[in-house]
Amino acid sequence: MTTLVRTRRVTTTRAGGVSRAPYDSFNLGDHVGDDPEAVRRNRLRLAEGIGLAPERLVWMEQVHGRTVEIVDGPRAEPVPVTDALVTRVPELALVVLTADCVPILLSDDEAGVIAAVHAGRVGARIGIVPRVLDAMVSLGAHPERIGAFLGPAASGRNYEVPAAMRDDVEAHLPGSATTTDKGTPGLDLRAGIRRQLEQAGVGAVAVDPRCTIEDETLFSHRRGAPTGRLASVIWMHTEEPHA
Repeated sequence: MTTLVRTRRVTTTRAGGVSRAPYDSFNLGDHVGDDPEAVRRNRLRLAEGIGLAPERLVWMEQVHGRTVEIVDGPRAEPVPVTDALVTRVPELALVVLTADCVPILLSDDEAGVIAAVHAGRVGARIGIVPRVLDAMVSLGAHPERIGAFLGPAASGRNYEVPAAMRDDVEAHLPGSATTTDKGTPGLDLRAGIRRQLEQAGVGAVAVDPRCTIEDETLFSHRRGAPTGRLASVIWMHTEEPHA
């Protein structure tokens, strides 16, 4: 019988962890000033919750760049200076941390290629998304078979920026310029990224409607720093077919 491989995706909220305020409670970021032991325990809870050993989760040292790393096994430490991970290895979970930036989870289920991407304003502007698509294609993915999920992030109705910044990002990421509910210049990065993915031929793009700035069940750096980080996770789970 043929082993079945299914892509799984998870996005966390603030609830369910052990961190104290202002990181309460399920903070998964180890770079925001939280108690390291609390972060360790939260990461163990995440691994347990998705049914994988902790060492099967691959983390990144995110820097708002456009470096993509192809990983073929567990890593003892976060992958340094990287904002996207790609793999073909089942039961290897790729993790992206955010608190207003856009987490992107990508998969070509037929090719067995997945990716996790950290796309903030800077990374999206300088082209992290085309880079990760190129890396996926190099492993056998086809854009028209790729499904994309854009997780909770700052929404265009709340993400205020100076007009010059909005115009600059729009020039590099068309479709991202907007006006906030206050009537001020704003950015909707998910709208720009969605347009970029669709123009690259990506077959399906789903967007989580939640705004991190207004939804207090989520972490938001803009709403209240210091704060914790959400995790968006993607992995391929192998299943033996029933007789």
